[in-house]
Amino acid sequence: MKVLIMTNGEYGNLEWYQEHKEGFDQVICVDGGTGWARKLSILPNWVVGDMDSVNSDDLKFMEQQGVQFCRYPSQKDLTDTQLSLQLAEKLGADEITIWGGTGSRLDHTLHNIYSAANLVKKGKTVRFDSPVLSIYLVKDALKLSGEIGKTVSVLAIGDGASGVTLEGFQYPLDNAEIDSMWQYGISNVIVSSPQLISVASGILAVFYYRKLP
Repeated sequence: MKVLIMTNGEYGNLEWYQEHKEGFDQVICVDGGTGWARKLSILPNWVVGDMDSVNSDDLKFMEQQGVQFCRYPSQKDLTDTQLSLQLAEKLGADEITIWGGTGSRLDHTLHNIYSAANLVKKGKTVRFDSPVLSIYLVKDALKLSGEIGKTVSVLAIGDGASGVTLEGFQYPLDNAEIDSMWQYGISNVIVSSPQLISVASGILAVFYYRKLP
């Protein structure tokens, strides 16, 4: 099952999302993500959160459309995004795409990536998508068809990664180890297609930039 999670982060060019909004079995809006859903004419299946950032008009519209709500108190241990990830897992998601999960709040971005990595450990496929950047969380292998000349960074998540192999890049790796406290996979460049990224142990965050900021 393919699940789309729409958070209330930064989106950018909405035309890109219009071109990529089909093909999901379930759509979950995280609180104020409902506003982005309405802008994109997407009717979600679920709205999750404490409703502190939902516009009252958007809230009323979703209620009138029969969208299901999972409401939580504002004072809680988990973030609304974590609760949405839990719901996606409960629904039986195999592939999860997250929109709006990155942005200028670096703490939120890191928190979202690490929270999503918890599902990757359980065998789920998770990626963050936007017009300029895709972040793939990789537990075993990723075959990427990126454009030659584009920038890709590879970071180890958690305790580090071993058996890391990169093919199709200016700086290849062969069965390497990456210490999460001393990374060296930043700003690699695609030189051939397709690209292969694999890891024997650990989780990698692969940042593919369509356009550098």
